Amino acid sequence: MARFDTDLCVIGAGSGGLVIASGAVQLGARVTLIEGGEMGGDCLNYGCVPSKALLAAAKVAQAVRQGGLGVAASAPAVDFGAVMAHVRGSIATIAPHDSQERFERLGVRVIRDWARFTGPDRIEAAGQTITARRFVIATGAHAIVPDLPGLDAVRYHTNETLFTLAELPRHLVILGGGPVATEMAQAFRRLGAQVTIIVRSRMMGQDDPEAVAVVTARLRAEGVMILEGRTAVSVAPTSEGFVLNLSDGTGHEGSHLLLALGRRAALTRLEPEAAGVAVNEAGVVVDASLRTSNRRVFAIGDAAGRGQFTHLAAYHAGIVLRQAVLGLPARASAPIPRVTYTEPELAQIGLTEGEARKAHGAALTVQRVDFAQMDRAVTDETTEGFLKLMIVKGKPAGATLVGAHAGEQIGLWVLALSARVKLSGIAGMVAPYPTLGEIAKRAAGAYFSPRLFDSPMIKSVVRIIQKVLP
Repeated sequence: MARFDTDLCVIGAGSGGLVIASGAVQLGARVTLIEGGEMGGDCLNYGCVPSKALLAAAKVAQAVRQGGLGVAASAPAVDFGAVMAHVRGSIATIAPHDSQERFERLGVRVIRDWARFTGPDRIEAAGQTITARRFVIATGAHAIVPDLPGLDAVRYHTNETLFTLAELPRHLVILGGGPVATEMAQAFRRLGAQVTIIVRSRMMGQDDPEAVAVVTARLRAEGVMILEGRTAVSVAPTSEGFVLNLSDGTGHEGSHLLLALGRRAALTRLEPEAAGVAVNEAGVVVDASLRTSNRRVFAIGDAAGRGQFTHLAAYHAGIVLRQAVLGLPARASAPIPRVTYTEPELAQIGLTEGEARKAHGAALTVQRVDFAQMDRAVTDETTEGFLKLMIVKGKPAGATLVGAHAGEQIGLWVLALSARVKLSGIAGMVAPYPTLGEIAKRAAGAYFSPRLFDSPMIKSVVRIIQKVLP
């Protein structure tokens, strides 16, 4: 078996693995990148890119169907084949940036095979043994497939197969109530499918219930059936698809079944135990610097079990790059935003209201501003939603945004929490008018208004000043 040595061996060519491989090789390290699946990983091929492309097409269909602002509504003529061509085209346009050819031009040795550890300092792939000073596990995650009686007799989809559909489902039934379930429910409903969501507890359980209610109200208004507090107990094939039997004794038929029950770190083929790398149900066990129980090995992104976001994996890559290549100390401590890209969007950074009340009690102030108070929302008829700001001692501790372009607007609050910006800085900024982003300044100003305008002391001081001014 052939053998070679490298400075850094990255296992997985998803967003995190690609960031660290490109950064390390450009800094002068010898880098080997191993990928058994598609370059670009889940985000490019099965996740962020295709889902947002599908949502964009669905938004156009809904705009035609809904009309408004003096423009007549009409029934959209959806060409599902053309929609999926748009999805594939989006992937193809972005793919060269993540391609094997690009990384080989950068100087990375790329091996297209599944890797497995054979010792604390070595790995095997494609009939070769690779030893390295440092390893990075960036293998991502796979959709969870439940042990559901009858499932092996029914054709089902996960996000890894959903975007291969050639025809629009007649009735899409979705198990799960997280971001994937919510986004795909709205997309397929707007494109013309009947859609039912079945969720064990409540929709979008990690998010602010008040904000979630805005999203689910829109889904229901558009015709999505949402069944909360129900569990699937079995499934059986029928002549036109399947019937899903629930814990409440009801049965629900469908033509297509989507499993959106979460994701589990992809570690099975890697055999991390052979390298002395500890794992648990969440993924690889890491410390604050993302180092594993084997000091030579780091883990990032979905594999590290600290959240499953593309931007989190890229952030992790920077943390590891500073340590493994530059020899500098670094810890993962930045607040990480999350966005569900429905319409309206739901974005969160820092603590939700419930989390903030538990953490800070009476020291917490919750400031809320509705989109209906913003002139730009009025002109665009996008008055649905609100900003809820959690404030502790004059600094933001969290922000919940639900409404138009919430994902674009959350960036200001990400910066505020990361840089520990005082709320007075937000209140004092000059925001362009009319924009939806003015809601940030409005919320910050509303926090200070009672302290300024309702203070008897300030009013007394102002009266004195007015008497002595020339």
